[in-house]
Amino acid sequence: MTSEKSAPAAALDALVGRSATLTHTVSPTDSARNWGNDIDVLATPVLLWLSEIAAMKVIGEAVTHPSMTVGLRHDSQHLAPTPTGDTVVLTAELTEVAGRRLVFEVTGRDSETTVLRGRHERAVIDQPAFLERLARHSGG
Repeated sequence: MTSEKSAPAAALDALVGRSATLTHTVSPTDSARNWGNDIDVLATPVLLWLSEIAAMKVIGEAVTHPSMTVGLRHDSQHLAPTPTGDTVVLTAELTEVAGRRLVFEVTGRDSETTVLRGRHERAVIDQPAFLERLARHSGG
């Protein structure tokens, strides 16, 4: 028996410390108005989704079929409003790989200030098994 990590796990370990950014101009469809609020600012669910996309950019092609990653957890603070038309830059840094769990520090800035700070976790899963469970859950 060997104590070496599998090739995918070793490849993910090698990414610790790597970061990626995502730049996004806030459109009316990203607005809190579309989420049941009455103001035209970047909606928190959209901001969190953008941070997830930044995290997925960090790992890039390191996770390949039949594996995939799914979001597990967000522990983030939406610190300030970003009006529609402004641009946000989301940065995610992979800070830890613990088995199948990937931990990212995420931040977001608009043209004025930091608007997001937090932590996002993803898990590496087997896509076919996930799809089988989903089909059973949905009665398919």
